Amino acid sequence: MSANFHPLVYLVDYIMGMIMWTLIGRVAMNIFQREDSNFFFMKVFVKLTDPLINSFRVITPSFIIKPLVPLYVAWFFYMFRFYLMPYLMGYSVMGMLSFPLESEIAIQIYQIFGKN
Repeated sequence: MSANFHPLVYLVDYIMGMIMWTLIGRVAMNIFQREDSNFFFMKVFVKLTDPLINSFRVITPSFIIKPLVPLYVAWFFYMFRFYLMPYLMGYSVMGMLSFPLESEIAIQIYQIFGKN
């Protein structure tokens, strides 16, 4: 990692990144499965994300169709990670692949496929 942030910053970003990607995964899974499906992974996505979706219900517009609500909630986590966290740390917007979680994943992919 190029920046030397406090480990708490990485921990917060990793947690928020996993929440964001889990919400996006639920939307993607919902393309192929109903929310009340018996498929194990769909049950896990619904069980993990329902409390978050319910907590954002107050600010979720009623015109958003139900299968896209998790994507709307994920958008808030993205906005916080991309704009608010760097601002709170005293930086301007860091740019693409500046998220620690996604940067680590990208580094591993580059190493697997032999690109430096």
